[in-house]
Amino acid sequence: MKKIMLVGYMGSGKSTVGKLLSEKTEIPFFDLDEIIEKNAKKTISELFLEIGEIRFRKIEHETLNGFMASHDHYILSLGGGTPCYANNHLQLQKEGVASVYLKGSIAELVNRLLPQKKLRPLIAHQSDEELHEFIAKHLFDRSYFYLKSKYIVSVDDKKPEDIVDELIQLLA
Repeated sequence: MKKIMLVGYMGSGKSTVGKLLSEKTEIPFFDLDEIIEKNAKKTISELFLEIGEIRFRKIEHETLNGFMASHDHYILSLGGGTPCYANNHLQLQKEGVASVYLKGSIAELVNRLLPQKKLRPLIAHQSDEELHEFIAKHLFDRSYFYLKSKYIVSVDDKKPEDIVDELIQLLA
């Protein structure tokens, strides 16, 4: 049985790559944020506004642990902040888990996120000029946790299909 966890900053392609990888490998794909939204019957943005980040991170942690305890064959895309809270990064190092950091450079992430800025609550209020600095700071803060992944795959200048092919070879 395969347990694959995809980690990375928003815009790194976790969901897109995860869905494609699922199609090619027939391993079921799940998105932690979607699981949380389904359980709460609210969007992540609504949860952040209503209960605050600390309580959201507790729910996120419990959902991750519950999912891992009840599934043994999956591709799971984590939220961008998931590894950085409640010792969730320790899950990336568990035996039997293939954790992959989809690593994008600041420039690549800015290019990917600019067109979808309004759809992303965390960056919607940032000006185009502020976005670069915001992502740089976040990556600096989060890289320690992302780098706890067992594998690192650069996503810069790559099509999702090429990243999937690279993952299939890496995880074979």
